[in-house]
Amino acid sequence: MTDISYKNWSSMSDKALAEHIGVFIKHHRMEQNKTQDVLANSAGISRSTLSLLERGEKVTLATLIQVLRILDQLHVMEAFSVQEVISPLILAKIEKNKKKRAGGKKEEIKNQNNW
Repeated sequence: MTDISYKNWSSMSDKALAEHIGVFIKHHRMEQNKTQDVLANSAGISRSTLSLLERGEKVTLATLIQVLRILDQLHVMEAFSVQEVISPLILAKIEKNKKKRAGGKKEEIKNQNNW
């Protein structure tokens, strides 16, 4: 059975969100059987900085990205993907301006007459 819980992210405080991220980092570190020292050294940060991250304290975005990379968890960045959306009106204009059929001989004759 999978535990699917809904979190109201917007109602959480910044501190609660940071702690949630810290729990995520610690979980994946422990799952990979890595000590804080090993992970911190691999990420190029100090052990105390990693400890701050796992406790939900303030760290830089670069630190978080470095740790996610070492833990092979960069796929979470997918949540920040931006999909370009074309409005229906613009799409209709694009479709209207598309070529409906091949020009054929009439187009060739027209071009020859313009010479």
